[in-house]
Amino acid sequence: MMAFRLATAADLDAIAGIYDAVHAEEEAGRAVIGWNRAVYPTRSTARDAIGAGDMFVLEEDGRVVASARINQIQVPVYADAAWRHPAPDEAVMVLHTLVVDPDCAGRGHGTRFVDFYERYARERGCPYLRMDTNARNRAARALYRKLGYAEVSIVPCTFNGLPGVELVCLEKKLES
Repeated sequence: MMAFRLATAADLDAIAGIYDAVHAEEEAGRAVIGWNRAVYPTRSTARDAIGAGDMFVLEEDGRVVASARINQIQVPVYADAAWRHPAPDEAVMVLHTLVVDPDCAGRGHGTRFVDFYERYARERGCPYLRMDTNARNRAARALYRKLGYAEVSIVPCTFNGLPGVELVCLEKKLES
């Protein structure tokens, strides 16, 4: 059985464990994400999101298999993106740091999480969806494209403490 829910402090170890597993995949050359274990995402990334009350998890049979932060906070570099759909801040929902446990890869959890994100935004009256990923993360870019997200800009920046990032800004407008 699968269920989405707001993360609690009890989920911190599971979320940090997924971050560690993703970092291990990248360090072993089996994935290209553009993250750095010592910089982002870290255990404190998850702790801060849980504390802010906007970290969500996907549980499968009682085990956390994916997580992401969902809120209306547009990171500063978004100001440099050429958004196709200008929108007031209160109408924009943002997906941050979507991760799926590598042990569960290829089972549709990323797609399910984006579907949850879209329902969550719609229920809160936010028809404008935004997210980002590292230009090096071809798997995420392909997934988001398949799910109807448009790449509107690639912005060079230091992102979450990571220098030299080519940040791909993506958007989608939900139909009424």
